Amino acid sequence: MFKRHLKLGLIKGGQLGRMLLQAAPSFDLQTFVLDDDPDCPCRYLCYDFTQGETMNFDDVYTFGKKVDVLTFEYEHINVEALKKLKAEGLAIFPDPDIIELVQDKGRQKEFYRRHGIPTADFQLVPNRLGLKACTDFFPAVQKTCKAGYDGKGIFKLKNADDIPDAFNAPSVLEKFIDFDKEIAVVVARNSDGEVAVYGAVEMVFHPERNLVEYLRSPADITEDVEKKATAIALRILHQLKLVGVLAVEMFVTRESEVLVNEIAPRVHNSAHHTIEGALTSQFEQHLRAVLGLPLGPADMTLPSVMVNLLGEENHEGEAVYHGIQQALGLGGVYIHLYGKSKTKPFRKMGHATVVDQDINKALERAHRVKELIKIRA
Repeated sequence: MFKRHLKLGLIKGGQLGRMLLQAAPSFDLQTFVLDDDPDCPCRYLCYDFTQGETMNFDDVYTFGKKVDVLTFEYEHINVEALKKLKAEGLAIFPDPDIIELVQDKGRQKEFYRRHGIPTADFQLVPNRLGLKACTDFFPAVQKTCKAGYDGKGIFKLKNADDIPDAFNAPSVLEKFIDFDKEIAVVVARNSDGEVAVYGAVEMVFHPERNLVEYLRSPADITEDVEKKATAIALRILHQLKLVGVLAVEMFVTRESEVLVNEIAPRVHNSAHHTIEGALTSQFEQHLRAVLGLPLGPADMTLPSVMVNLLGEENHEGEAVYHGIQQALGLGGVYIHLYGKSKTKPFRKMGHATVVDQDINKALERAHRVKELIKIRA
């Protein structure tokens, strides 16, 4: 039996949360959101909004006492509050232990090593000084263990001369991989162990900001690489016993090996295209999973290209959108704006999905959309 007006709690109210809320009315949910920003994208779409700090024990614990089911749109949350809520019987998905794991990139990498999951070779360093003992490991990529996302907390070291500019914090030092492609596989699991798998997507990153500019579905990879990537994603999903959506970002080497880069135990930028490009969007899928419902089919409906709409460089202030009318006139273009009032350089302000029977035609129109839509102040 499914309860009407179930109280679903969402910690953090950004664009991922906004798209989760847009899927929630189908399940007659009362949605509660906790965020430190009173003008966050979810603010005016939820049933109840609480302004509070996600890393503050009392704010998270008090918020959790309001709801029947608690989920998240990002990982930087007070885990001790989550564990106390879980001990008191609150349904929390994914489990607080998983949130604690992904908060620390070093623990993530050790998890992969411990369970035989292929990933780039790495060393853990306590601070900048620790890098001096690792120069034979260069070229490498330094990733801070905590608080890095969307290109933040990442520094490339070619040789010892780069050490003075590196982060002075506990970090993962990851062997530089001369990869051919970056791909992602998104999978989902409910509490009954039912699983859904979305096809692998290929990501093209901004050359300077380490943000996804384009995503194509299906990825331009071999069937063998697709099978490897899917098997790895499912292995992680089952090892974690995760309930909800899991995104697994991976490198494909020039020798066609597949190596895990990072995981995100939540809805993710790499599956935004599923709103128009799959039978069940990742957002509906996540809700189905955390509500204990059967999962929906994850089959692709049409080849898709997703374009992140970023704030223009040298523009900061009240957002003004240019070119949306022309972009929508191209056909097969779907715009999703995130409700952020202020733009700044390279801030994610929305995305566009382009669908077509021919992936190459979709790619052509996606590049045109990128040229047309400018977000300025």
